[in-house]
Amino acid sequence: MPADQEPTAASDAEPQQDPGEASRPGLSFAYVAGVTPGKWIRRWAERMPDFPLHAFMSDAGAQLSVLADGSAELSFVRLPIEREGLNVIPLYEEQPVVVAPKGHEISVFEEVDLADLAEENFLDVEEMGGPEMALQVVASGAGLVILPMSVARHFNVKDTVARRLTGAPSTQIALAWPSGTDNPVIEEFIGIVRGRTAQSSRQPSAQQEAPKKAPKPDRRGSGAKKPSVPQRYAPNPDKGRGKGSRKKGKR
Repeated sequence: MPADQEPTAASDAEPQQDPGEASRPGLSFAYVAGVTPGKWIRRWAERMPDFPLHAFMSDAGAQLSVLADGSAELSFVRLPIEREGLNVIPLYEEQPVVVAPKGHEISVFEEVDLADLAEENFLDVEEMGGPEMALQVVASGAGLVILPMSVARHFNVKDTVARRLTGAPSTQIALAWPSGTDNPVIEEFIGIVRGRTAQSSRQPSAQQEAPKKAPKPDRRGSGAKKPSVPQRYAPNPDKGRGKGSRKKGKR
C-alpha cells in the first residue's frame, strides 16, 4: 500500500469497542471503516473526564440502524444516506483510490486517471460482500475496485496495490444523529467534532455561569468625604523658592 496520508481524516487507529458497551451510561457513537475518531476521543477525555464515551465500528449497512435501535446516539456515516428524521453535518471528503492486484501496471504510477482504466474489469464492492471481501477478490486477480483511500488502508489486504484516482467522484464523511434530540452532552460532542475550543460560547460546558466574586470591602472608612474646594487663584510659581527668589522689576 502507498504511504500517502489521507489529507482530511485523522491517521491514528482507535481500538474497536463492543457495540454492547453502548448501553452503558455515557455517550455512545458508531463509525464506519476508514473513520479514525482518535483525536475527538482524546479531546472528549480532556474536557469531560467524568463522562464516559463509548465508540464502536459499524459496517456500511448498519451505519444508520445503530441510531434506529439505540445502539449509538451519533454515527459517523459515509454519504449518501437517507436523511429523513436525521440531523446530518458533512465533515470532510475522502480521496478515492483504485486497488489492483500486486504487479498490475498501475504500480509504476503515483496517480491514475479513471479514463485510462476504461478497459479494466471493475468489481462491485457491495456485490462482493463489502470492501474487505472485495479486496480479497482483487488480490486473486479477478478485477479492480474503487474505494476511499481510508478504507483501502484500513483493511490493507496483502497482494494488492492502491493508487490515487483522479476523474472519479469522491465520497464524504458526515456525523448523523436523530432529529429532535435536545441533549447538551450530544451538543458538546458535536462541538468537539466541529473544532470548537473548550472556551467557545457555543459549547454547553462553557455556558455554565461562573460564580460571581464577592465585592471587595470598602477600606476608605465610614467618614464623610470632604467636599473639594475649587481653587480661586492660580498656583504661585515662586512659592517655596526661598527669599530673594523673585525677580526684580515691575509687577
